[in-house]
Amino acid sequence: MTSKIKDTQMKSSLLLLLASVVWGLAFVAQSVAGGSVGTFTFNGIRFIIGGLCLLPFLKGHNVRPSKIPPRKLVGGFLCGSALFLASSFQQGGIALGADAGEAGFLTACYIVLVPILGIFIGKKCSVFVWPAVAIALLGLYMLCIPVAGSGLKISPADLLLLGCALMFSVQILCVDHYARIMSPVALACIQFFVSGVASLVAALIFELRPDPAAWISSLLAPLSWVAILYTGIFSCAVGYTLQAIGQRDINPALASLIMSLESVFSSIFGWLILRQTMTVREIFGCAFIFAAVLLAQIPQKSSQPS
Repeated sequence: MTSKIKDTQMKSSLLLLLASVVWGLAFVAQSVAGGSVGTFTFNGIRFIIGGLCLLPFLKGHNVRPSKIPPRKLVGGFLCGSALFLASSFQQGGIALGADAGEAGFLTACYIVLVPILGIFIGKKCSVFVWPAVAIALLGLYMLCIPVAGSGLKISPADLLLLGCALMFSVQILCVDHYARIMSPVALACIQFFVSGVASLVAALIFELRPDPAAWISSLLAPLSWVAILYTGIFSCAVGYTLQAIGQRDINPALASLIMSLESVFSSIFGWLILRQTMTVREIFGCAFIFAAVLLAQIPQKSSQPS
């Protein structure tokens, strides 16, 4: 039984790791779109695309949208609302000038917030998670503060990204609860449509109505649609479904640490694709984050879902 639990947790860890790779590359796509497409327009279209991509798979899971129980619809609504706020803060921070690596690592601050918030709802985690969080925070500091001793200067973009981290921690805890009682595909599909509709309503009010001509022009750029399609199909439909499946059998604090590796991948892809350079200090920061994730996974028995 113990061996079976370990195998299940290992598979869950690998699924979450794959999700972090997909999300890391998504930061590059979001950076490309951030300079032209409005935050709410970008998120609204990509989340609707993500939801549409998952609709055909609901039948394979014996799920019909019209027969999803109300309490499970509530779960999808809560996850989708948290996702809407988190993604709005994140894309807003990127649009204000945060590069892919910076956005990735500030978003990854949810690794601290998840176990803290989890305490208030009765979640337990291994004692190794706490030193892992401290090491990860050191890595985040080295990556986000480019010069030692320069102090912590919080820009508007950084504030939005920290708000994003808070809302992603709420979303992770919501997914941890509802992915155990409903189909992960159904959960992902509902939360995408909730987040997509909320984003499009905000886009209508804040982006389309003030300047319709500029709004239409922003959607005519081919690169904008490359970013929208990647984040809609892969980041949403694939990445968040992997999260919902992977979190079913793993502690949310450990899950958040594994998923924080998206910040490492965002810096790597930002360097490879966007030519955003990394200093030696930032590379060491990546190494600390990776070491923290490994440390948190050592005591598998203590990391069982509560």
